[in-house]
Amino acid sequence: MKRIEYWKINFGEEEIKKIRESILNRNISQGKVTEEFERRVSNYLDVKYCVATTNGSIAILMSLMALDIKTEDEVIIPNRTWIATAHAPMLLGAKPVLVDVLPDKPIIDISKIRKKITKKTKAIMPVHLNGRSADMTAINEISEEYNLPVIEESCQAFLSKNANGYLGAQSDMGCFSFAISKLFSTGQGGMVITNNKGLYEKLKLIRTHGTASIIFPKYKLLGFNFKFTDILASIGIVQLQKAKEKIEHAKKIYLRYSEGIKNLSSIKIIPSNVSLGEIPIYIETLAEDRAKLINFLNSKDIYPRPFLPNINSAPYIEKTDDFPNSDIFAKKGIFLPSGPDLPIEDVERVIEALKEFENINFNKY
Repeated sequence: MKRIEYWKINFGEEEIKKIRESILNRNISQGKVTEEFERRVSNYLDVKYCVATTNGSIAILMSLMALDIKTEDEVIIPNRTWIATAHAPMLLGAKPVLVDVLPDKPIIDISKIRKKITKKTKAIMPVHLNGRSADMTAINEISEEYNLPVIEESCQAFLSKNANGYLGAQSDMGCFSFAISKLFSTGQGGMVITNNKGLYEKLKLIRTHGTASIIFPKYKLLGFNFKFTDILASIGIVQLQKAKEKIEHAKKIYLRYSEGIKNLSSIKIIPSNVSLGEIPIYIETLAEDRAKLINFLNSKDIYPRPFLPNINSAPYIEKTDDFPNSDIFAKKGIFLPSGPDLPIEDVERVIEALKEFENINFNKY
């Protein structure tokens, strides 16, 4: 029986051909192909400026550097996110201030943001986890009220939308990841988008050790080597051409899982608003007995993943609150096999295994 992993993505002949063109044209490091990739993303998302970089984590770090975040500053983030969201401000000496998520989905609870704001708060960083939109209208109202910049951590939400348009494009800056476990991948890579020319110019300098030229360098501000490569940009151009196909398949997987397990009591899908444009790249569920279910699926050669731990579980991160909603997701959450290239027949096999588990343990079938 074929092994079904939690994630499936393929690269094909189109990507190989585009990489070969870059190599033959001696476009290997960051150059014209990267510029073309940035232009294409800018046009797709209808934003003025894009800055490609090493990965999504560095995109977050660069955004904070562009805002001059420094020691003892505070950045508000949700407690449910990948640890990079917290590590980025900490690398600058700043403090991530954690906010619990909503009870029905792991997205920052807007009602809890204001009481976290202090004189040291310098930015709000909502996370559009798994393509789900944070309430950007409410967040931007808070931003205006307190004169705080907003960075949309959209590393899992490239090409996702809400009623106002693409996520990542509704604030001062948006950050994306193009890692292998994303809808759209260049293997590794990331990007910052903005409509603010001043921030764009700073981001470009930060990406290359604070200088506009490596031939005749003038050191204008603190930066590092965060450059992209034309090899990765070549993959990105091809992947962008496949974007609509990838989006439709991701939605198809989500909808099939939703229908297939809707009557099960042992596992429930965490909903996404696909009709509005959210793209659930991962199939997120809550299980009544996670360990038992994972063991059962493993026995069927199906390998889901438990949810990542809460940020507040890291012993080196300060926390002063309880996070009851976050704790539910951390305790019960399971990623079912997913990915933009997962065959539907694999989805069907997972659904049948989940029904069998239900029948054995809950006597529903």
